[in-house]
Formats: sequence, C-alpha cells, structure tokens
Amino acid sequence: MTRSQTSFRDFLFTSDPEIFAAIAGEELRQQQGINLIPSENYTYPEVLAALGSVLTNKYCEGYPGRRYYAGQAFADRVENAARERACRLFRAEHANVQPLSGSPMNQAAYLAFMKPGDTILGMDLSHGGHLTHGAPVSHMGQLFNFVRYKTRPDQAGGIDFDEVRRLARETRPKIVLCGYTSYPREYDYAAFRSIATEVGALAMADVSHVAGMIAANVLPNPLDAGFDIVTTTTHKSLRGPRGGMILCRKQYARQIDNSVFPGLQGGPHMNSIAAAAIAFRKAEAPEFQSYARQTLANAKALAEELSRAGVTLVTGGTSNHMMVADTIASFGLDGKQAEQTLEQIGIATNKQVIPDDPNPPLRPSGIRIGAPASTTRGMREEEMRRIAGWIVDALRHPADASRLSLLAGEVRELSAAYPIPGFDSLPW
Repeated sequence: MTRSQTSFRDFLFTSDPEIFAAIAGEELRQQQGINLIPSENYTYPEVLAALGSVLTNKYCEGYPGRRYYAGQAFADRVENAARERACRLFRAEHANVQPLSGSPMNQAAYLAFMKPGDTILGMDLSHGGHLTHGAPVSHMGQLFNFVRYKTRPDQAGGIDFDEVRRLARETRPKIVLCGYTSYPREYDYAAFRSIATEVGALAMADVSHVAGMIAANVLPNPLDAGFDIVTTTTHKSLRGPRGGMILCRKQYARQIDNSVFPGLQGGPHMNSIAAAAIAFRKAEAPEFQSYARQTLANAKALAEELSRAGVTLVTGGTSNHMMVADTIASFGLDGKQAEQTLEQIGIATNKQVIPDDPNPPLRPSGIRIGAPASTTRGMREEEMRRIAGWIVDALRHPADASRLSLLAGEVRELSAAYPIPGFDSLPW
C-alpha cells in the first residue's frame, strides 16, 4: 500500500465523513470500555491490512488450480498457504477455508452428508448449543430433524452420556454433533466419538469458541479423538478475521469441498482467507500459547470472584474461556437489564438464555461473560477480580446513577492502562 495511515484516515474522512465518524466512534468505544463478550476479540493489524488489500478486488470461484476466472496465481498461493497452515495448526488431514462465516460453514458440513429430513443429534440451544445446531427458527432446523440432548444442572452442567447414547440408539442420527455457544465446560470427545461409532454416525464438533485454545494445545482437540468433521470460525479466540473453516478426514475432502462450492457458495472472499492465513501463522507462535493459557486463567479468576460474591453461575463455574451468570437469581434482573446496566459503565457482555430458560431469548435470564478480548489487552487475574467487583456493584445498584457514573470512570481508567494492541498502527 502506498498511502500512509494518516492519508488513509484523511481519504475516508473526505470521501464519506458519516462512515468515518461511525468507525472512529467504534474505535473509541473499544478503547474506552472492557469487552467481556466471549465471541469477540481484537484482531491483529496485519489481519486488518489483508482485509483491506487488493485481494478484495479478485473473484476466485473454484479451488486452487481449478478456478473459473483467469489471473489466479497469487490467489492460489494465498489459499494454499491458508489450507496448509490450518492443517498443520489443528493436525487435520484436510481444510476448506472458503466458508464465509460460521453459519454457512455448518450448513455446508450438514449438506455434504445429509438429505432433508435426516437426523442430527446435537445440544439443546438453551443448554449451550448454537443457532445452527437446530434452532427451529433457522433454515437448518426446518430442513433437518434435530434431536437434542441436554446438560444436567444437578451435576454441575455435566452431560449424561447414557442419555445421549439412548437418544442415538433410538433416533439413529447421521451426525452426532457436539459444540456450543454458551457452555462453560469442556467436552468428553472420546465419549461422543464412541456413541457415533456405535450408531454408524459421523462425529462432528463445532469448536468456534475454543479454536484458539485448541490451536495452542491448552484444550483438547476433537481431531485427536478421531472426529470426522470439525468446524470453526476464524475470529473469536483465534483472533483472525470473521470467517469459517471446515476441517475433516481426507476421505471426506471431496464431499466437503463440493458442498461449500458449488453447493452453497460462489466466489470466496480471498481477502478474508489471506487474513485467516496470517492468524493461523500467529497462532503457531509461543506467544499465542501463553495468551491462550492466560485466557483460561483469567476466566477462572473472574468466575471464582463472581461466585465468591454470590453470583449464580450456570454449571457452577468454567473450564474454558466463558461463563453464564443467572442474573435473575443473582440480582433480580433479566439478561437484557443486566446487559444494559453494564454497558452504562463501559463493560460489554451479552444477554443469554440459561438451561430450560422460561424467558424469551430477547429478555432471557442471564448474561454470557468471557475473557479472550480482555486477555488480548494484557489484563490478568488481578484485573479480572476488579472487573468482577464492578459487575456485582453495578448489578446490585442498577438505578443508582451516581454510583454507575463512578464505576464508569474506573472502567475507563483501567482501559486506558491497557491499550488495545495494534490500534496505534491501524492500516486505515
């Protein structure tokens, strides 16, 4: 690129001041607040540079060596690098890096092996499953027959594998799916693999939330347990661009590739694939392993401090990067009220259903809290304990404007002490 950082900003300001103001406002919001949304993170400036590169201009329908347009020499180099790095990072036999995001990623995986009406055994949404794991409002939930297993709140949120096995034997699914969006514990991948083998199903894991921890070898890898398919987004704990990826055993490579293109998508976003390749390389570094370990330590410290203050946590705590707090039980506030109160003091969380939640999704009984973004900024256990205190204080006094104002000032002060890495070298 030939424009300096300053000229990029000037160029955007002159060209479209409305959008410039919105982006500048978002940058300030991120700098001055603390992000505890588990699915969000701060990516690398190199990733942002790739996203804004000339690869945005290139149409790349097909796969390396088999494209439908000319001029693919450099695009092929990018995609091959991304695939090779992904396979090396996750010990996979094959990687498809073209899915545009998490939802089409999972859709392509299902459609590679299943026909309408076929059965998938997956986690109940209110117990931690994702929208694409069979929500009735989703197209996948209407296209396939999703059978749902639940966690056991009376057993610290554990999964009753005898019940999962019974459901699998009874319904004979084509895919046994594990993965989550709000489950604060790890999975017994070997148990899921055993059940899938018994009923002749494929074993599939959606590890979108914990891919960074898996890449850093601080959480188990389902591919090591013999899973057939693993899907993941490339942002969240991986700190890459917003995108998706499907990893699989070599014998399923053609089915997966054909399902992504031409089955579901057209041309891939090559700028995003380049950015993902950068993130995969970053994740191989020792510094990233330290980051992943610290993320888990920070989440544990935050959960322990919240519990010590009397906050009810779903599953009683966490063994990954996130936790779910029952805010009605703890503070008499629903998740929407809690989310809005914390936003007033500069702490970002998100409202979240709890197991078998009697309340609707837009006004659920809890909030979801995670440590990846704050860890990226360099915060450690001591800061997590301070943040827990602010959360409890704010949610116990949601109508006390002066107290909330004081807490907001403390949040800004801590945020200023931990600048977001790379913000001083943004490529725009």
